[in-house]
Amino acid sequence: MRLKKIRELIGDEILARDIITSDYQVILPEGSAIRKEYIEKLGELNIQEVYIRDDKKEDSGIVILKSGVERSIKKTVRDILERHTYQNNLELAELSIAADSIISTIIKEEHVIEKVFDIKERSADIYEHSISICSLAILTALKLGIENTVIHDIGVGCLLHDIGLRYMAVDYYNQDVDTLNKHQKSEYRKHPVYGYTSLKNENWISDLSKNIILYHHEWLDGSGFPLHMKKIPFECQVVNVCDIFDEKICGISCKRMKVYEAVEFLKSFKNILFDGKIVDAFLSFTAVYPVGSHVITNEGELAVVVSQNKEFHDRPVLLIIKDKNGNDVKGEVKKDLVQVHNIFIERAVD
Repeated sequence: MRLKKIRELIGDEILARDIITSDYQVILPEGSAIRKEYIEKLGELNIQEVYIRDDKKEDSGIVILKSGVERSIKKTVRDILERHTYQNNLELAELSIAADSIISTIIKEEHVIEKVFDIKERSADIYEHSISICSLAILTALKLGIENTVIHDIGVGCLLHDIGLRYMAVDYYNQDVDTLNKHQKSEYRKHPVYGYTSLKNENWISDLSKNIILYHHEWLDGSGFPLHMKKIPFECQVVNVCDIFDEKICGISCKRMKVYEAVEFLKSFKNILFDGKIVDAFLSFTAVYPVGSHVITNEGELAVVVSQNKEFHDRPVLLIIKDKNGNDVKGEVKKDLVQVHNIFIERAVD
């Protein structure tokens, strides 16, 4: 992380800390790329210097956990899983402690149940993905009023849900598994069985956590895999919703989507593939357009999302960067879409 003067920026640097105005409004969040067209505007807003990351390509990851906690848990999970070999399971029990750390961190977050979280599309390996869906599933479970002992088992199941992928060599990143050849597709769809089989005789992991590993790709209409079940334990369904959402925004076993596209996917298959109550709980804390997203309004303006409205997740507060003619907007022009009823987001842009 480096402190850099605005005049020294060349564009595409990645923020290491939020850019905040004197009245504590976030202009651009940590992890955002500073586009060339933003540099002049930051100067107009009297922002003199910013903290940037040394590595431009570093992903911002999920924002539910504090960055220090997330880094520590990510290292623990990665180290344990990378050392793991099939049915050499004793060290995996340490992930139970990691799950409790995630749970306690989230519960300690002030007003966590009432917050809207900016969950962003990103690259992720299976370790980061497992931590992400653990956080998402814990939040969803809290929303649904599930008791803490069960939430613990959900957390452990999430951290281990994709362990079966460790036992196969199929490439599943940023591609639709349906495009794989018959053998590769069949092999990929066995990974829940591989994971479950490796842990089914372990006493330190609950039956619920084992079922999460086995059922995390099953859907309510029976079109999931590997067992094509229709009667799926409710807690497993919680994980399934979080898993498919994070897979889609990370490009795991599918082409990567924008967050708003993944949100629309869940809405479209609510009460078809996924329990509607679970989908509603998940979407109640998920911003459709995360802070830092770049969007086009129906008036043709280019804007960046700077904050969320709690009850209206698809109508955030925008900072207008360019007018409908493509000209730079001078000064700070914000539009709160809850207050300005005739403006809406037409589409997100890269």
